[in-house]
Amino acid sequence: MEEILSENSEEKADEQISFADLGLDDVTLAAISKKGFEVPSPIQVLAIPRLLNGDANVIARARTGTGKTAAFGLPLVQRLREESDHVRAVVLEPTRELAIQTCKELQSFTSGRYPRVSVVYGGASMGEQLRDLRRGVDIVVGTPGRIQDHIDRGSLKIDKIDYFILDEGDEMLDMGFVDDIENIFAAANPASRILLFSATMPPEIMKIAQKFMGEYEIVEEEGVTEEPLLIEQKYWVVRESDKVNALIRLIDMAPDFFGLVFTQTKMEADMVSRQLDEHGYQVAALHGDIPQNQREKILARFRSKKTRILVATDVAARGIDISGLSHVVNYELPFDGATYVHRIGRTGRAGSSGCAVTFVRPEEQRRRLAYLRAAVRRASKGEMVAEAVPAVEDVIKIKKERLFDDIKKRLGLKVKTVTDETASEDNIESEDKLISVDSMFEAMAENLCENNDSEKVLAAVLSIMFGKELDKSRYGSINPVRSRRDDRDRGERYSSNSDQMRIYVQLGRRDGFNPREIADYFSGLLKIPGRQVDRIDVSDSFSLVSLPTSSARLALDMAQRDSSMPHMHVDTKDSSSRRGGFRGGRFSNGERSNRFSGGRRGGRDSSRSHGGKSSRAAYSSNHARANVHTPTERNSNAGLYKKTSDDRY
Repeated sequence: MEEILSENSEEKADEQISFADLGLDDVTLAAISKKGFEVPSPIQVLAIPRLLNGDANVIARARTGTGKTAAFGLPLVQRLREESDHVRAVVLEPTRELAIQTCKELQSFTSGRYPRVSVVYGGASMGEQLRDLRRGVDIVVGTPGRIQDHIDRGSLKIDKIDYFILDEGDEMLDMGFVDDIENIFAAANPASRILLFSATMPPEIMKIAQKFMGEYEIVEEEGVTEEPLLIEQKYWVVRESDKVNALIRLIDMAPDFFGLVFTQTKMEADMVSRQLDEHGYQVAALHGDIPQNQREKILARFRSKKTRILVATDVAARGIDISGLSHVVNYELPFDGATYVHRIGRTGRAGSSGCAVTFVRPEEQRRRLAYLRAAVRRASKGEMVAEAVPAVEDVIKIKKERLFDDIKKRLGLKVKTVTDETASEDNIESEDKLISVDSMFEAMAENLCENNDSEKVLAAVLSIMFGKELDKSRYGSINPVRSRRDDRDRGERYSSNSDQMRIYVQLGRRDGFNPREIADYFSGLLKIPGRQVDRIDVSDSFSLVSLPTSSARLALDMAQRDSSMPHMHVDTKDSSSRRGGFRGGRFSNGERSNRFSGGRRGGRDSSRSHGGKSSRAAYSSNHARANVHTPTERNSNAGLYKKTSDDRY
């Protein structure tokens, strides 16, 4: 049995509801005032009175970022102020980050000794959690896996709890916690009051409700199902090797970039983070290999905006709830619409606007992009719009105007912006008042301008301060995307492919190479423009590239004659390279084993003589030919092939 209740928007428009109207006592109101809360959100108006009065189970539907924690936390803290000898409430969260965040929020609502709140989650010290539980806890916040661990150990007993709260219920189901949730329900007090908060209401949520909740109410904000995401959704068609350059342009175009960049793999997250760091951005990577204590530090810096860019994988980013994000960037096209919507939903929260930009490789346009756009149209009531990658000149122009306006504001000068093209000079404010300057700096200025033109001196100072920021060489070139002629076989063949050969090269991400570095390597090795190094696919241990046939043959010949070079051979699986025998779906001449065994030849692992473990001296003959340098931070000698470039990307 269920009862559905929603907010009456007309009543809300007529009068402003306060926290005092919701039934909260003076102690709780004082805690709210201390936190700076002024007006309750719609979900708080709906949920708080029902949790303070009566005993009905409640399913609350609300978007992330609309105050759900306070909606259940304030009533919980108010009702559990008395001392108890057992745990009285359990709050389940899908991720450790959300568990920590919810625990801190609940603690901020308390002003006395009780209720005592503790958090338990995987990846943290079990001993410390056991000590907290032995000392006595009233509210336990935790992830399903660690809650189950403590129940199995006997360190957490929930057979007497009064409240069972599932926060982000749809997230927990998406992450596969159904069995854990059911096991925890089985150990909980059957008479406890159950509160379930979720952004969506999938069938799985309703199954849990029917199985464990008995009679319940559903409360939800009016019109949630019809409200489109307030997110500007764009996609840029860009080659894999040009994505970092495109990302740099995006960041510099934004007035105050503060965003998440999603990658598919850990290695890619590290690579993108490293390259942005080399460009001077405040950036960090977050993925499954990051230790828990370091994760918490990274997220703390990101929340405080000391780190402006977080490059993360989907798994690592689950549960991250950061307000005020300006951008979400899909560095790789998501696999499905649900992943896309979940990613971009981290910006444009609680009625604020945001921007989502997705990088799409040329070969992904026909099928994957079309499918995703249709899914997004259904799921988010929005539309992905194509946009060209901005030209370097446009980026510098916008950046220059922003820097100039900032200087004028800091000097105390008015920024003269005229919106009406017909405005006369009388409409432009002209009275400026410079900020007061210390006499020390006045003396320095006088000294600099002595016997010199003051405007030229100021121009030189500005050049020193902002020259690097506005230098075109800061931005790498982005090769224009050519139109496809025939993509029936692979969906990724361009008009120039008829005179191209696809080759395998034993250089991959483990060697520190990304698509841009592969392009630079072959450009330096063969003395050809980087744009001729096409269709670059980089895996962990090898790469596949398309080169003009004559250049490809030269590279293969050089690799065969010079044992210090990485192993290369024709990629016979690619139908554009017929030599060697891709016939009827079968490989001939042993090429199948060559391609998929990391380049084994003659029964021996070629990495011993082709870039895997050989000494640095073995590469000396190739250094002069490929115009390369020896990097200082590489895990593999294959990194010695990295091309030297004046344009840092």
